[in-house]
Amino acid sequence: MAGTGPLPKDPSQRRRRNADPVAGTVLPAGGPGGPTPELPGGHDYDTRTLAWYETWRGSPQAATFLATDWQRLHMLAQLVEQYWQEPKKELLSEIRLNEAALGGTAADRVRLRWTVAEEEPADQRRPTAKKQAATSRRDRVLRVVDGQAEN
Repeated sequence: MAGTGPLPKDPSQRRRRNADPVAGTVLPAGGPGGPTPELPGGHDYDTRTLAWYETWRGSPQAATFLATDWQRLHMLAQLVEQYWQEPKKELLSEIRLNEAALGGTAADRVRLRWTVAEEEPADQRRPTAKKQAATSRRDRVLRVVDGQAEN
């Protein structure tokens, strides 16, 4: 006998129930926009440790760092320094684990729902206020003489 089951669902009422409840974060490609902390006692570290820290300091992830994240990175620098002095599997494992928490690899950033914004090509970037101030008003005014533009 027809019509004994439930009514078909209205297609206009369908919606995805497994949508991601957490919004992602877009990180600036150029890294943090403001100042970032220096590595405390930086003069005492190997140049490879300093280069490691500078890479993190200018990374897109650093734009999201809070004081606790910087503190973790400063403590991690000591482990990185120990690793350069005497490489051990256990040290590398601990470094990798901490870097993962800070979004160190592409897989870590996917897990954290972070994406890096695409950097604009240099010829499409807007000039900064400092660069605009460097040119005089006369240089910025375009004058038309006899149908041709002059600087």
